[in-house]
Amino acid sequence: MSMLSKNSPITFQAKLPEKVDVVIIGAGIIGISTAWFLMKDGLSVLVCEKGRVGGEQSTRNWGWVRQMGRDEAELPIVTESLNIWDSLPAEIGEDIGFTRKGLLFLAENEKDQKDFEKWMEIAKRHQLDTRILSVAELGKKLNHSEHRWKSAMYTPSDGRSEPFIAVPAIARAAQRAGIRIIENCAVRTIETQAGMVSGVITELGTVRANAVVCAGGAWSSAFLANLGVTFPQLLVKGTVVRTSAVSEGYPGGAGSSKFSFRRRQDGGYTLSLGDYLDHSLCADSFRYFTDFLPALKMTWSGTRLRFDDGLFKRLFPIRQWEGDEVTPFEQTRVLNPTPNLRVVRKIQQLMASNLPILAKTQIEETWAGMIDAPPDFVPVMDEISNYRNLFLASGFSGHGFGIGPGAGKVMAALVQGKQIDFDLSRFRFSRFSDGSPLTLGPAL
Repeated sequence: MSMLSKNSPITFQAKLPEKVDVVIIGAGIIGISTAWFLMKDGLSVLVCEKGRVGGEQSTRNWGWVRQMGRDEAELPIVTESLNIWDSLPAEIGEDIGFTRKGLLFLAENEKDQKDFEKWMEIAKRHQLDTRILSVAELGKKLNHSEHRWKSAMYTPSDGRSEPFIAVPAIARAAQRAGIRIIENCAVRTIETQAGMVSGVITELGTVRANAVVCAGGAWSSAFLANLGVTFPQLLVKGTVVRTSAVSEGYPGGAGSSKFSFRRRQDGGYTLSLGDYLDHSLCADSFRYFTDFLPALKMTWSGTRLRFDDGLFKRLFPIRQWEGDEVTPFEQTRVLNPTPNLRVVRKIQQLMASNLPILAKTQIEETWAGMIDAPPDFVPVMDEISNYRNLFLASGFSGHGFGIGPGAGKVMAALVQGKQIDFDLSRFRFSRFSDGSPLTLGPAL
């Protein structure tokens, strides 16, 4: 396996249509899922991807599909998402590596235990199968006799999938169903009439549309800034490794503040440091400093501020452009940040010391992904008030893969003005400007 890049072959192409019902900006898990449910409702859809389908965080994430530890407002959506994940393989006719093998959160200290006990109240309200495991029970789960952790929170119904397999597979099914997906087709800006979206200007031409959904992940803030819309969003880099295969081991995934792992379909493990993220300082770091100060206080121990690599200068060299100008989206087709070698070395150390099974593996591949986050770590799923029929689905804070199908179903309903059976006020875009206090999502 190798990560997608600007040099990866283009596999999704179509003729640019003159008009569609909805244009989706971004072919990650959120964008593809939104297109999928719009198509099922009979709408014509165009998905424009500046680089490659799933080329950024959607195929670079841990692959967890979890309810445990979620913000309470997300739980109805992620529970629905799990049901969709269950049905997807049969519906699209491809194996995507999805299985419900359970996930563990490991308590390193008494604070973790208290956080788990607090979240168990949420689990009980939503009738989840989450429970607290004793040290002895945890030892049996992990085949590990040493009392390294104090306890664990366990959700048997949580699952895992293979991001690198799943997102392109869903996209292929969408394409077969009539959805137009075009790679190397950046949306430069939108067109409007009387304050209402009327289409998009892409690098390949103009498309008329009744609605537009921005599911641009790390690029959403820059796209909206060009429209005069402020979306406070910062990016952090996470480093991940893939190990060689072993014949045995815990079949699900587990995470702690120090170390996280997931069993892979190929028999290896995906590993990362639980709380280690890099943030390269850029103009937005200072522009949104006040917005992110509460979040920074909560995550300070695990966030490393960097002045290096010039990544963000390459990303956003300009903040304003016209529809006939080359944009940052075309200058950087696929975000492919350099893995942090210090993190890789730390993972190597923890592999041997935390679980005996990991001592039998070797690191086969390393990669990094850019995680986009708003100040409260809660996504936006809403219409942009400045522009009628312009919708935003972004800010999933590294949790977008698992909730992706459910979020796509929500966005499809929003675009059509359909009734939604649960409260979406937590995900409103106006919370960043209406003066209401932001409530941080859980740091689990």
